[in-house]
Amino acid sequence: MILTQILQPTCVQVPLQGKDKDAVITELVDLLDRNKLIQNRQTVLDAVFTRERTRSTGIGAGIAIPHGKCNAAKELVMALGVTESPIDFESVDGKPVSIVILLVSPQDQTGPHIQALARISRLMMDDDFKSALEKTPSSEAAYKLMSERENK
Repeated sequence: MILTQILQPTCVQVPLQGKDKDAVITELVDLLDRNKLIQNRQTVLDAVFTRERTRSTGIGAGIAIPHGKCNAAKELVMALGVTESPIDFESVDGKPVSIVILLVSPQDQTGPHIQALARISRLMMDDDFKSALEKTPSSEAAYKLMSERENK
């Protein structure tokens, strides 16, 4: 799976304006909504926040992958954001987060959803890439970095 086949350049936000977990998640859902990639903003917010209340999607090492499944997504969609300053995400390692990747998929597409989560996790294990993404100056630069890395 190549993430830039899912991630559109217009669904990258650097820097994120939100200063807390809920604001950042909402900002990324709003990006998907503005780009007409979801059918109902509130349904997506409810799905993602319900999942987040189950267990934080802050996976550690400064990364969070909030995600949800709902009927407001007709296909797997993705948004990426980098915060100006790290924010508390109640991560498993207790460290703040600066890279937030949102995934939303239809309820009946478990395979692609899990493949995307796995691909993101593997990509973020590359410390050089993660560091470059954290320091990226713009949305365009972040997308270009992701695209170049994915097409290696």
